[in-house]
Amino acid sequence: MLVLLAPPVCARINVEAAGAVRQGEVLRIAAHEAAGDLEATLAGKTIRLFPGGDGEAVGLMPVNALQEPGTFPLIVKSTGGEELFRRDVNIEDAGFEKQDIKTSRNMRGLSAKPEEVKLMQKFNSTVSDRRFWVEPFARPTPDCMNSPFGVQRLHDGKPSGNYHRGLDLRSPAGRPIRATAAGKVMIARRMAMPGNIVGIDHGQGLLTAYLHMSRIAVKEGAMVKRGQIIGYVGSTGFATGPHLHWSMVANGVAVTPLQWAPEIKACAARAAGTKP
Repeated sequence: MLVLLAPPVCARINVEAAGAVRQGEVLRIAAHEAAGDLEATLAGKTIRLFPGGDGEAVGLMPVNALQEPGTFPLIVKSTGGEELFRRDVNIEDAGFEKQDIKTSRNMRGLSAKPEEVKLMQKFNSTVSDRRFWVEPFARPTPDCMNSPFGVQRLHDGKPSGNYHRGLDLRSPAGRPIRATAAGKVMIARRMAMPGNIVGIDHGQGLLTAYLHMSRIAVKEGAMVKRGQIIGYVGSTGFATGPHLHWSMVANGVAVTPLQWAPEIKACAARAAGTKP
């Protein structure tokens, strides 16, 4: 549902966008009767809008999980800098929890290699022109969630300075993992922290990654279909036990997969708990 907070200050084109979005979510933007290349800016983030047919331009505006809540202008411009649309959008507090992870000696001994960091940075910044994904997205496994996106992570009671950039699904070892949408496999290899990882480019800035696999079932460069098996659940890398870490990136920013798969529910132990 599109909820508009206020009339646009400047409107030389017709733009649809929700009037509110939470930290860690994606604001969908659709500009109608658009001519030429367009870009949109919100809270310091600028994205491209892609042709969507019938004179429409569309884009996915990510909101960083660490973005301060408040009201910010959504501005749509031509790539030449001409402002075509402006409207305020309210970024709301998502109320992220804290979560303490008990690490093993092996986990504490892991560290990312410089070449792995560069590879992940390159992957996360990928914005390809062709869109492969369609909705609805498939679930990668049928399991419940035992660690949500955005929680502030503590390791053995000490702040890690990091937050959880995906969902952890309580999946048994060996369970097939399926691609949530069609796309191109950009990463399919063993790495230190994520263990066996598959990263898929779904097009137009939307990426997914699947971590800690016991075994990878696809190769880099392959095209995959929605629902295709890409690997199997494991506990490789920085993992306390078998599970699937599923993450999503939109235009270079980690966002919550729950916005794309809202049917995933918290596991009973978490659902009955309270915030720390």
